[in-house]
Amino acid sequence: MPAVFLKDRSLLFVSGAEAQSFLQNLITTDIAALGADEARPGALLTPQGKILFDFMIWQDGEGYTIETDAGQRDGLLKRLTMYKLRAAVTLAPSTEEGVTVSWGEDDEGARASQGARGSQGARDSRFAKAGVTLTRRAGRHGDGAEALYDALRIRHGIVASGSDFALQDAFPHDVLMDFNGGLSFRKGCYVGQEVVSRMQHRGTARRRVVTVSAATDLPGTGTEITAAGKPVGTLGSVDGGNGLAIVRIDRAGAAMAAGTPLLAGDTPVSLVLPAWSGLVFPASADEASA
Repeated sequence: MPAVFLKDRSLLFVSGAEAQSFLQNLITTDIAALGADEARPGALLTPQGKILFDFMIWQDGEGYTIETDAGQRDGLLKRLTMYKLRAAVTLAPSTEEGVTVSWGEDDEGARASQGARGSQGARDSRFAKAGVTLTRRAGRHGDGAEALYDALRIRHGIVASGSDFALQDAFPHDVLMDFNGGLSFRKGCYVGQEVVSRMQHRGTARRRVVTVSAATDLPGTGTEITAAGKPVGTLGSVDGGNGLAIVRIDRAGAAMAAGTPLLAGDTPVSLVLPAWSGLVFPASADEASA
């Protein structure tokens, strides 16, 4: 069972009598529906509906643990504090740095033998959608190469901010949060909710995550993907001949239907929508707007 320590992840604790309602009215995740041993993705949006901060969140005793990129933690803490006002909520950074992720056939047995939920970790709902049992735990509990984890998430179409998209530049739909458990359309208002709900009901989401493959090594992150010289999207994380990208699926679908080659730089590529999303490429602009 691979166990990989992600040193660039940091944690915040949210506790207090009003912790659930505070988060429920602020972030994209449906906190009330969060399973006892489940980690879900989430985001704090701008009023315009774009991702300001992204994270994983799970229950931790009477409160919640938020896991985010180390570079985001202080900014996220400051923003949450700004919204706190007089709510009965305590916000505190963890003194423990980094997160360990583990997965594989032996994961269930390991979880059963590790005792309390805090030590065994929480199951990542994004990977569960893809049929993989992966748990997340605070601190160092393994020494596997971080590249193993990157290869796993690339294979299953799971993006990371910074590598695959820029904060304040992507909507939750762009990164498949409407399919991976990180975006609620039922729980009521939260910051940016009106915009993402409108996108959902009108079916206007066009930018989506795809897995990218090539017969040779892919070019670097940030390389433009084109069809007949026109931009389709941008390459994100890369692992040899495999990678991730966020593309306009209407443009990519039309190119594929017409037999037009897709290129990442000068490298011919194939694009596939993650099977767990249930999405398909529209073959025309008319189909995309249907």
